[in-house]
Formats: sequence, structure tokens, C-alpha cells
Amino acid sequence: MDSTELDSFRQAGKIASKIREESKRLIIVGESLLDIAETVEQMIKEEGANAAFPVTISINDIAAHYTPEFESSLAIGEKDLVKVDLGIEVNGALSDTAYSIDLSGENEALTNASLNALELAIKTIKPGVSVGEIGGVIEQSIRSAGFKPISNLSGHMIKSNELHAGIDIPNIKTSDPYQFKEGDIFAVEPFATNGAGHVEDLEQVEIFSLYMPSSIKMRQSRKIAEYVVKNYGTLPFAERWIRKEFKSRLLVSAALREMLQSHLLRGYPALREVGRGLVSQFEHTILVTKDGCEALTR
Repeated sequence: MDSTELDSFRQAGKIASKIREESKRLIIVGESLLDIAETVEQMIKEEGANAAFPVTISINDIAAHYTPEFESSLAIGEKDLVKVDLGIEVNGALSDTAYSIDLSGENEALTNASLNALELAIKTIKPGVSVGEIGGVIEQSIRSAGFKPISNLSGHMIKSNELHAGIDIPNIKTSDPYQFKEGDIFAVEPFATNGAGHVEDLEQVEIFSLYMPSSIKMRQSRKIAEYVVKNYGTLPFAERWIRKEFKSRLLVSAALREMLQSHLLRGYPALREVGRGLVSQFEHTILVTKDGCEALTR
């Protein structure tokens, strides 16, 4: 990675940190999830950056991948455990960060379990340490707090224009042998729960990304595919973003369905904890350095 690319990653991390902290004031009982998501996405634009993926706001037992629907009326409840996940793109460089806020005041131990696991993982990551070992560090930290890590969610390597670059950081100990190298960039994101310890797909899918080239028949689908390629490339996007450009709900839904069936797109279903337990999450993007790592989104 050259110095110009690294500067862009640092800038993406700095913006993510700023937006993360500023967005916390939006997490208010009764506030619309759609308004929060669109406000955060507008804040990103005002920083001269792009969203690396739709802002997700996952509540209680929903662990990840929930972004509000177009014209959604869902709002934050007075005892919700709210997880906000946001990403920044600057010149192809990406950052990814997340936090949890417990509005009930009853789940501080659960939120601290994921936060403390994140901090311990960051302290432990350095060249030569394997991702499987870090999974063990995360698992032990969460279990020692009396909770379970989400076994089928993980952190991920990041490269320019590639949010999930093929190597994962598990939230449990594994034998995965990949060893961190100086210059690697990863998102580290421990999930803790008082439930069963894994998640399942829901039917609701609001987030998509390009998957592989394929032929599509509907003219509207081709127009939407061209729009996606031009505006988002391979980065994830929300159906509500497309609805703003292409006004018909039926046409957009039909086009996205065709593109999923033809494997032009992949969908990211909302993920729910199978035991219906509460889930907390914290996340930083880190750069592996000579002797350790640097949290770019600190």
C-alpha cells in the first residue's frame, strides 16, 4: 500500500470516528429509524465522503444488516438496545465502525462485554498472530463476562473498494491459520449476546450488492443495474436508495428480485439471534503495524 492509499484509509477512519460520535445524539426514544439512517448518511456526504454501505440500525435481538425500508415508520422504543453500524468510502479506501446504546439502562454488562472484547482484541493483534487466536481472545473475553459470542458473525479484512476482502476474524476460537501482516486492514467487530450465540437469516432483505455479471431480461432491471454499477460499484446499497431514483415500488422490487434470481446481485438478509437474545456490538477498523495495530476509527 502506497502512502496516498494509506492517507485515504486514515481519512476514511477519521471521518467514520467523527460521524460515529456525532450520530449518538440521534439515538432518542421515539426517533424514526429512517430519519436516523438518512441523517447519518447525509452527515457523511457533508464530510465530502460516501457511505461504504447503508447505515444499519439493528434493535435488540436483530444483530446486523437491518436498514430501514423506504417510508418506514419504525421508531426507537424506550427500552431498546440499539446497534448502529456505518462505513465511509474515500477514494476507494473504506472504514467500518459500530456502537451500541442501551436505552433501558439494564444491559450495561452486555454492551461492555462486546466493547471490552474489542479493546482486548486490538491490544493483541500484531504481525504473526493468527485470526483464529484473536477469535479465541474475543470468545474468552465475552464468556468471562457471562455472555456468549455470536459464533457465525465475524470481522473482516478490508481492501480498497472491497469491504469484505476474503479473510475473517471470527468471534470464537478457530484453527484459521491466517496471520496478520504489517499493512493489513481489518474491521474487528465482537458481538455478544445473552441468547443462543448464533444468528439466522430473516426474510427481509433491504441491502444488496453486485455479485457477478449475468444477463437480465427486464428493461427496468437493466436500467437499475446500470445505475448501481455507476453509483455504487461493488459496494452495498439499500433498496430505499434505488426507490428515490426509480419511483415505482413495484418496478424496483421486481427488478431487484430478477437481479437476485439471475445472481447479478446478492442480498444481505437482516440477521436475528436464534434464541431471541439481546445482541451488542462494537467495531473499529484497524491497521496492522510493525509492533501491533492502530485503530483508524478511534
